[in-house]
Amino acid sequence: MVDEGLSIPRRRDLKERASKEFKRFIVIFLYLWIVFGLLSLHTSLVLSQRHLDYQEHAFAIVNAFVFAKVLLIGEHLHLGTRFGGKPLIYPILHKCFVFTVLLISFHIIESVVVGAWRGDTIRNSIPPMLGWNPKGLLAVGVMCFVLLLPFFGFREIARVMGRREMWVLLFGRRDHGNQSDGPTVARPN
Repeated sequence: MVDEGLSIPRRRDLKERASKEFKRFIVIFLYLWIVFGLLSLHTSLVLSQRHLDYQEHAFAIVNAFVFAKVLLIGEHLHLGTRFGGKPLIYPILHKCFVFTVLLISFHIIESVVVGAWRGDTIRNSIPPMLGWNPKGLLAVGVMCFVLLLPFFGFREIARVMGRREMWVLLFGRRDHGNQSDGPTVARPN
């Protein structure tokens, strides 16, 4: 006879893990959507000056969704955890570098696969911002690295401090009468 009492906690744990994972995904997605949306807005402005008005904003949503999943998978594979015990600057910079390489690699692979599916050659499928130009690749890499700095900075600080403490520090109400008192009210996740 199967003990049904064991399956209920397992389901609850699975639901809790799925809920936690979904929340993490949403945070990553929203951050990347804002970043890609701003880059798309910039691209639209530049292209409109040349009378080339492309629809970039839909790609921002799609890229944010896809890259958020890539980031989650990379985290599950423990990419960028080499300097976990070192001062925070090391894991932050290391994760930014590792995930920059991961995101650019994935973008290239995705573009080549989509191009091949459409019947293009590999050379014609390389994203136009990269081309075969090392300067373009370096520029995109530097932008991606810099854009990931606040994302991994906050995540690493929250990892060390604790998510609740970070929430209280950022969103808790402060008492203006006593400077030594920290935040007093918070709604942690």
